[in-house]
Amino acid sequence: MNSLIQEVTEAYEALEPTKVARAIQSFAIDDLSNWHVRQSRRRFWKGEMSDDKRNAYQTLHACLRSLSVMISPIAPFYADRLYRDLTGSDESVHLASFPEVDAACIDSELEARMALAQQISSQVLSLRKRERLRVRQPLRRVLVPVLNEQMASRIETMASLIKGEVNVKAIEVIRDGENPDVSIVKRVKPDFKALGPKFGKRMKAVAAAVNALDAEGIVVLEREGRVAVDPADGQGEAMVEASEVAIMTDDIPGWLVSSIDGVTVALDISLDDALKGEGLARELVNRVQHMRKDAGLEVTDRIALTVDAAPELEAVMKDNLVYIADETLANEVCWEVIPGADKIELSEGINVALAVTKQD
Repeated sequence: MNSLIQEVTEAYEALEPTKVARAIQSFAIDDLSNWHVRQSRRRFWKGEMSDDKRNAYQTLHACLRSLSVMISPIAPFYADRLYRDLTGSDESVHLASFPEVDAACIDSELEARMALAQQISSQVLSLRKRERLRVRQPLRRVLVPVLNEQMASRIETMASLIKGEVNVKAIEVIRDGENPDVSIVKRVKPDFKALGPKFGKRMKAVAAAVNALDAEGIVVLEREGRVAVDPADGQGEAMVEASEVAIMTDDIPGWLVSSIDGVTVALDISLDDALKGEGLARELVNRVQHMRKDAGLEVTDRIALTVDAAPELEAVMKDNLVYIADETLANEVCWEVIPGADKIELSEGINVALAVTKQD
């Protein structure tokens, strides 16, 4: 937040309202809504008003209040409504003091670690979406080749958070020189629109040299942001920037691969019975939670859960009964026929009937 306040203050002083709007939009959507609020959902959902729950709400309130003041010069009416709703007063946002930067609260290394975690998570979620793999279905692992030890350290520090966000069992960092059991092959594609104005008549020769880059050259390009190539036109080396090419990766059987802005991830999409069972358990929990909501139950209400499903489904999910009971607040989970109940789809070709009964 303090980094945003600093960026917005400098943009206003430079009379750049567009830069202000983009910075606030990025923070509000990417950092606050899609990341912080998602990560804090369980803190918000807790039944009792604990210190942790109170801190979660206070943090969100402080961020929204600061945002309302920062957007007030460029969105005066919306900012005023938001500010009044947050403060519960009739005082206008245009009478509030503009937020001041607290440099002591800026942790650049933490922000860098979090940004990397967000990028890795975003790439993995995009791969899931591409293959229509629901986030509720756990997967085995993600491999991340790193460019340096700093990147490795940042990923290892944030591994637990990333695993929870993308629902995988393990994040494996691949350092230079290590030989993983999966070979990730990268290739470089020249951006002719960028290379043309820079190299003119040399463009074709430079592009051919870029296409011929080996694995070592690609690592240099990713690590340094540029690489020297030696075109076959006899005019000497040419320096190519990372922004002038696209680094591509090919999928591997059983894996999905993505490479964006120097970050490569390989997602293991193979499923065994244990992973399938856990995925079905999560889908079942999701359906029960919707039933609780539709029945008007309080968040803290305990229930008895009855599941009407094929015996093979019960066998697959038997290792997840404790998880199902904990997540749905079920005192008991019974597997038996529910007469006349309509079945709902958990996954393709897998249907169940559910009954929820409130217990005192």
